[in-house]
Amino acid sequence: MLTMGVDIGSTASKAVIIRDGKEIVARQLVAVGTGTRGPQQVYQGVLAQAGVVRADIARVVATGYGRLKFAEADRELSEVSCHGRGISFLCPGIRTVIDIGGQDAKALALDLGGNLENFIMNDKCAAGTGRFLEAMARVLDIPVEEMGMLSAQAQHPVSISSTCAVFAESEVISRLAAGEQAADIVAGIHASVARKVSGLAVRAGVHAPIAMSGGVAKNRGIVEAMERELHSPITVPEDCQLAGAIGAALFAYRDLKSVERS
Repeated sequence: MLTMGVDIGSTASKAVIIRDGKEIVARQLVAVGTGTRGPQQVYQGVLAQAGVVRADIARVVATGYGRLKFAEADRELSEVSCHGRGISFLCPGIRTVIDIGGQDAKALALDLGGNLENFIMNDKCAAGTGRFLEAMARVLDIPVEEMGMLSAQAQHPVSISSTCAVFAESEVISRLAAGEQAADIVAGIHASVARKVSGLAVRAGVHAPIAMSGGVAKNRGIVEAMERELHSPITVPEDCQLAGAIGAALFAYRDLKSVERS
């Protein structure tokens, strides 16, 4: 039995196909999200990779920012539930999930069975999100993908005190004008994001072990800053960007098994 999960975010589209709720048989990621051809590209791409057609997929569940506009889905589900389920699949036993997306940041508290107990989301301000990091990278004139590597070179990390994305941008410009090194500024940016997001985790109820999902989890500088704030190691699975899509595919499988049992 094949099920598909499609996670349509603001900056990327992800899809996976899972067999019998156990084995990932295909995975795709396209670096454009809702409102673009990204959702269709990732959908067609994952079918092609698996060598199947839509009729071979028993159920499709969509999640993410653009889930309501994905016509091929049988059902839509919140990304909060899907990220929790996906991380539990990738890292069994995780109790806290931190997801920093393009538009928001989330902290999820899971029970011992991997079920969602509580969550806190920041979706009112760009600070602490992937968009914030992209804006800071533009000011520094560096690729956002290099921020983690650059922060590792910091000798004297600066303090970025502004929690507003607009004011933080002005603060970074001032730091550059004062002759601060880019590596030290990036380290300060990462610490600022970590302080904001760790506050969400504390409010949600932090329990170790902790994992991160989403594309920002690939930024080692952010992960290390979060570890310092939460005083705990953080696991980042290889498929961290696919956690939402994996969770959606697993919920699709659960839907089908529930129908069989009834």
